[in-house]
Amino acid sequence: MATESPVSSPLTTTSTRRRSRATDRARAGTTSPRRRPRNDLWLALIFIAPASVGFAVFLAWPTVRGIYLSFTSFNLLTPPVFTGLQNYERLVQDSIFWHSMAVTVEYVLLNIGFQTILALFIAVMMHRLTKSTFVRGIVLAPYLVSNVVAALIWLWILDTQLGIGNEILSAIGVGRIPFLQSDFWGIPTIAFINVWRNVGYTALLIFAGLQALPEQVYEAGRIDGASEWKMFWRITVPLLRPILSLVLIITIIGSFQVFDTVAIATQGGPANATNVVQNYIYNLAFGRFQFGYASAVSVALLIVLSIITIIQYRLSRSGESDLD
Repeated sequence: MATESPVSSPLTTTSTRRRSRATDRARAGTTSPRRRPRNDLWLALIFIAPASVGFAVFLAWPTVRGIYLSFTSFNLLTPPVFTGLQNYERLVQDSIFWHSMAVTVEYVLLNIGFQTILALFIAVMMHRLTKSTFVRGIVLAPYLVSNVVAALIWLWILDTQLGIGNEILSAIGVGRIPFLQSDFWGIPTIAFINVWRNVGYTALLIFAGLQALPEQVYEAGRIDGASEWKMFWRITVPLLRPILSLVLIITIIGSFQVFDTVAIATQGGPANATNVVQNYIYNLAFGRFQFGYASAVSVALLIVLSIITIIQYRLSRSGESDLD
């Protein structure tokens, strides 16, 4: 006999639907509601606040104040007196300023040329031969020495009469060389001192860029039979363009601001042979108390650095990479 299937009545169907809805509500109540995305703006502002305060107090405000003082006559003893463009008119006709700018450009060319080439060589050697942390520490060690200490050390080593460097030169028959006391050797010697101190830091920046390069590119070059020298010029240098541009911008700005080494080793002498722009600004402000004119020279240096940075950024295409 065939069994009859139970026929559900409308009342049974309605009660079943109500129970299922109640069950769904209970389940929805037990599960945690979806959390709204947190707004981390205030947390970010808290972390940024100390650096922002430092930037405003020690960089932004002094820059604005210096630009204002460049249009005044100010000597710390009396309130600033607005003089318009008088300081800048004097700047254009100041032969000492143009001489100090030429001396600074000579130093920048020597420092940047030797430092970049040597740093690139050291970085490639570390990348190809060893990745030892100990070797990196040795390379970076001179950078941990302050500019003042480095200048004092080399001032003692290169002293014409008592320096151990000149003693060695005299012993091998070369003769004593007045490295820091002559017009010819002054700027090259200062450039050498700063290359010795900063080349390790520059090399580590380039080394970090080398580590980011894909190894597959070099493997493809080896398969094609390319030598190490050809891969360096055809692969490494083009791919390092953004890093090299950054390094050049940092080192050029730092080189134009050289002061400590000159102030300790030569004081701008002999006969203004090493009187770089920063040393000239210092002498104007704290030697002659011409703070208004010193501010005008500082603003002129700021404009020169800004123009050089913009031109270099555009020409080197720093924002582009051959890896893209």
